Amino acid sequence: MGAPPPTRAADRALARPRRRPLAALAALAALLAVGGTVAYDLDTPAPRPADAPADEFSAARAYRNVETIAARPHPAGSPANDQVRAHLEGVLRGLGLETTVQDTVAREAGQLSGAAAGSTLARVRNVVARLPGTDPTGKVFLVAHYDSVQSGPGGNDDAAGTSTILEVARALAAGPRPRNDVVFVLTDAEEACLCGASAFAADHPLAADGGVVLNLEARGSTGPVIMFETSRDNAKLVDVFGRAAPHPVGTSFAVEIYRALPNDTDFTAFLDRAGFVGLNSAYIDGGAVYHTPLDTPAAMDRASLQQHGDNALGLAREFGRADLKALDAGHDATYFPVPGGLARYPGWLVLPLAVAALLAVATLGWLARRRGRTTYGRLAAGFALGLVPIVVAPLGAQLLWAGVTAVRPGYAELLDPYRPTWYRLAVVALAAATLFTWYALTRRRVGPAALAIGGLGWLAVLGIVLAVLVPGGAYLTTLPALAGAAAGLIALTVRIDGPWPVVAATAAGAVAVVILLPTVVLLFPALGMAMGGVAALFAVLLGLAALPVVDLLHPEAGGQRGLVAARARRAGALPAVAAGLAAAVFAGVGLAVDRFDAAHPVPTHLMYALDAGTGQARWLSHETAPQPWTAQFVDGATTVADFPGLGDTELRSGPAQAANLPAPKLEVLADTRSTEQRTVRVRVTPQREVRLLTLHVDGATEVESAVVAGRPVPGGRATGTPWGFGIVFHAPPPEGIEVILVLAGGSGPAALRAMDASDGLDAVPGFRPRPADVGVVGSHSSEMLAVARTYPL
Repeated sequence: MGAPPPTRAADRALARPRRRPLAALAALAALLAVGGTVAYDLDTPAPRPADAPADEFSAARAYRNVETIAARPHPAGSPANDQVRAHLEGVLRGLGLETTVQDTVAREAGQLSGAAAGSTLARVRNVVARLPGTDPTGKVFLVAHYDSVQSGPGGNDDAAGTSTILEVARALAAGPRPRNDVVFVLTDAEEACLCGASAFAADHPLAADGGVVLNLEARGSTGPVIMFETSRDNAKLVDVFGRAAPHPVGTSFAVEIYRALPNDTDFTAFLDRAGFVGLNSAYIDGGAVYHTPLDTPAAMDRASLQQHGDNALGLAREFGRADLKALDAGHDATYFPVPGGLARYPGWLVLPLAVAALLAVATLGWLARRRGRTTYGRLAAGFALGLVPIVVAPLGAQLLWAGVTAVRPGYAELLDPYRPTWYRLAVVALAAATLFTWYALTRRRVGPAALAIGGLGWLAVLGIVLAVLVPGGAYLTTLPALAGAAAGLIALTVRIDGPWPVVAATAAGAVAVVILLPTVVLLFPALGMAMGGVAALFAVLLGLAALPVVDLLHPEAGGQRGLVAARARRAGALPAVAAGLAAAVFAGVGLAVDRFDAAHPVPTHLMYALDAGTGQARWLSHETAPQPWTAQFVDGATTVADFPGLGDTELRSGPAQAANLPAPKLEVLADTRSTEQRTVRVRVTPQREVRLLTLHVDGATEVESAVVAGRPVPGGRATGTPWGFGIVFHAPPPEGIEVILVLAGGSGPAALRAMDASDGLDAVPGFRPRPADVGVVGSHSSEMLAVARTYPL
């Protein structure tokens, strides 16, 4: 026989003990305590002073190097970068380390490309130092780049990583020698093309046999240091990270996402070579200063620097004494931060756990129906309706940000607002308002049991999807679903009037908080407010996992009807109203607090392009809706097909006065022809101090192959554009670069387009300086001054 039909009282009983207010208070206090513990665990450690013990990492000591390295912008090839390199050599040699400079030409690493159908190269000068091991089983490489972008001094990116390595080298040199060789690699031209790391990984003798790479980065000014990328089959590496890093913050979900994105760091150059494994770490909050003039030493949070150093030193020591031949685990690990450490389990458990979670939730639904707490119809309705907050909350967050940027359009050029906390709180409050509103509207008709089980159902289903598509992220929904199903089964098998249902529900909610709250917190700086909807999604998933605790907030009318029941329903809507008002207040406070001023300028983008052959000049900007200051230079949209070194991108343009600036000089050194091909050897020489040099062949000519400054590069041909194959060369030497082009088609006519680019617009005729509250956007073309000329062959 089937189970008797459920009564309303029985339906309510799944999550309602008799002493509801006391239970609600206790459960909320417990979850708040867990959430506070999670947030505290993500906090950065206190910076150690300059007189800290010699074998410890001191942020104060490291910061002295930050001040020297980031005294001013120092892009690759600049005199300022030469001074930084000299400082690094002096520090490392002063520690008694074997120190050399790798001076070479290298091609880009990863998928970056600065030329259509061509290649990007750079002259690089890497600083390399070695601490020999006593009985090496391999090498440990600590890597950071010492160059900065042209638009900022790089106080964080990457003076943080460089100064960390110098301080770690000091601490290691002051103690007993490690078993394995430790190599300190300070790379050049990372910002341009990852060319320094590519040169080291491909050509340096110390890199010939591979090893363990610890890459140190920063993409912001504050926040916890996150280990966000690993090599494949990372289980043993992650185990070392969890044991040896004093402050291990990292998630396998972040690794999966980063692998799927078209982003690169120096770490990419090592992963592209066989024999290298390792970990990539950075702090990422405070992204408004990223690549801007505001990325100064003063902007750095020294607590983040301390965490960088503590982790790097701990890992260097652990890998320095480990058997580096035994690090291949054959599989990835699932891992995530928990208070006091890093939880981890083998990747092969991901799918079985996801299936187990789905079966557990299905069993809970069957048993709830069997015990008369709900019906199959209500379960189906609860599952279907559970999709509503999952969709509405992220959509609402995106609409909220669209409204904010309509009021404050300058945000469009920032990775994150200068003071993003209020906006982040607004997104979380909006997600809560969505969940509470949905629950208040559906609870009476569908019932708390069906809604809770339906929410767990979506977590379990998403766990299966993630296990198949993004295995490292499946824990985010699988484990809360398992915990919630276990709590529900306990509630159905113990005395309903006792404390255990509330205890079980609270414990399941605590699991969800431990797993999902760090994800919500870390997603905001990782993706920026422009993608705040992703954080809102995980905030709603956290709410769905904690629905039984949420239900304790809902007042009951018992079996009453009429006025009493109506009052209860109105009271049940109070959390939704409060959360909605909080979202509006937080967004309003954010707009009031985070105003643009001299200390937090509105970012703008402007560059200047001159055709030295025709004498025509233009102002260019990539701002789609130019700020008032930019609008005085540019008006309509244009393409820059005649400046292929800038990329074939649609920009805003305006007429400019022609400056008296020379184009790069092009000399034909040799020109040999046959019926099948033509080989041209040219030298391109900048006539002023420049950051980069480009050379493009006309679009009608196919380049079979090329050699640039002695480096072979593949040929190519870009159709549909005036200029096809090209190369971009960063940090060109004053004597220029020699290029050999093998052209197909015999002796036909051809043309070359040469361009060089420097930085700084102050001397350009017609330029009007920025007011104090107008800044420079963090772009590799900000303030660029480009001069080009066409040369027939």
